[in-house]
Amino acid sequence: MKILVPVKRVVDYNVKVRVKSDGTGVDIANVKMSMNPFDEIAVEEAVRLKEKGAATEIIAVSCGDAKCQETLRTAMAIGADRGILVETTEELQPLAVAKLLKALVDKEQPGLIILGKQAIDDDANQTGQMLAALADLPQATFASKVEVAGDKVNVTREVDGGLETISLSVPAVITTDLRLNEPRYVTLPNIMKAKKKQLDTFKPEDLGVDVKPRLKTLKVSEPPKRGAGIKVPDVATLVDKLKNEAKVI
Repeated sequence: MKILVPVKRVVDYNVKVRVKSDGTGVDIANVKMSMNPFDEIAVEEAVRLKEKGAATEIIAVSCGDAKCQETLRTAMAIGADRGILVETTEELQPLAVAKLLKALVDKEQPGLIILGKQAIDDDANQTGQMLAALADLPQATFASKVEVAGDKVNVTREVDGGLETISLSVPAVITTDLRLNEPRYVTLPNIMKAKKKQLDTFKPEDLGVDVKPRLKTLKVSEPPKRGAGIKVPDVATLVDKLKNEAKVI
């Protein structure tokens, strides 16, 4: 069984994000970029499934500019067998990415597609669900445990009331939550091996997909700075301020 793992290049989660002075977006000039943490968990889970004998090949996929090759090499250093880059300089929105992945699913015919539940840059939490709808595949979101049993995959997922376990027939789409696993440390020998692994490049037009943005960002701004706290002498004053100044009660 093949496993397809989409990975996204995002601003590293340790970096303090700055908004551009003109309010058109986030400043990524000279900023450290890395793989989306949820996608890293997805790659790790695919590798673990392969180590258990449930998968034969892991294909990492990234959509974006040429620099996304670095993210794919990281995925291959973790354990992916080969990479596919859909290269474009266009701003990619979740629906466009889902359509590109649908074209690659048709091409590669994977048994599982495992991807992060959301990217930490736009927090959209849409791509996995859109892909499942476009490809007409069963889906399990927010997975905290994945077990392959023959032509079925049992997924424990986090819901508001606790945990829910569902059984899917493969092929299927799974999105990962933080509690699924802890990604392994990437060693230098594996980084060197990853440089020799196959990496294919396509353009969106090669896959017959129009990635033109359908949404327009009007403005990006930082959240307002929090005001200083104050001490109140008694509960009555606190209630009064919450009601008349903060207007939260």
